[in-house]
Amino acid sequence: MPNNWLKLRRQLVDYFFTGLAAGLSIVVVGTLAAIFAYLVIRGAGSLNLAFLTQTPKPVGEPGGGMANALVGSLIILGVASLFGVPIGIAAGVYLAEFGRNRLPKLVRFTADVLNGVPSIVIGLVAYGLVVIHEGYFSAFAGGVALAMMMIPTVTRTTEEMLLLVPQAVREAALGLGIPQWRTTISITLATARAGIITGVMLAFARVAGETAPLMFTAFGNQFWSFSLRQPIAALPLQIFNYAISPFDEWHRQAWAGALALVILIVGTTTLVRFVFLRRMLGGAR
Repeated sequence: MPNNWLKLRRQLVDYFFTGLAAGLSIVVVGTLAAIFAYLVIRGAGSLNLAFLTQTPKPVGEPGGGMANALVGSLIILGVASLFGVPIGIAAGVYLAEFGRNRLPKLVRFTADVLNGVPSIVIGLVAYGLVVIHEGYFSAFAGGVALAMMMIPTVTRTTEEMLLLVPQAVREAALGLGIPQWRTTISITLATARAGIITGVMLAFARVAGETAPLMFTAFGNQFWSFSLRQPIAALPLQIFNYAISPFDEWHRQAWAGALALVILIVGTTTLVRFVFLRRMLGGAR
């Protein structure tokens, strides 16, 4: 009898926590679906060819879009990834593979603190380091600001993913005479690359919608700009400017811009994961 009661108790606890996990998962997915559906309802009507190919029009003129902001966001995010991803991965490798003294503890603590710093503060720092030094707002300054936000996330994710790689894998490679640096690059990083890419995508998605840092760095632009040394438009900036305006047409375009931003983030993340999955399956064959 006691054994039957204990078995029943374990089954009930298992069912309870399984149901709780499933319910919370449904809440998360449902929230995302509700946000996306609301954006589609409010913004799909203004998401047309003109929106994707034209620059903003003055108030009262029909048409216009956010093509320059779309391109500007891609340029800024490209600069941010160019700086943030390699530095973050290198720092994560250092913490996981060589972090046996006091310096890694300081690096780890700094990364955790940076993860909690408000984005507007990051924007002010980038303004002081880049904009004031160069003497002008620019796409480069915006990329630097977003890179500062990407680095701690990529660093900590890379460290955690590398720590999940069994130590026996490293010892086997070292036992075969492979140098430690080659073991880290060719074996440890290769084993953890799925988790590392996920962390990079999380960092990318986090900074893609940031507005405050770009207000102090990229500043915005109503026209086409492809130079890294000039103010440049970005979707978050354009959405913010349109959302606080008193014009209904701009409000509709702000909703369309928000929908385009979500599609950009989801599309980029899905594309990277799809390409990575194909490479993994191709390598497995």
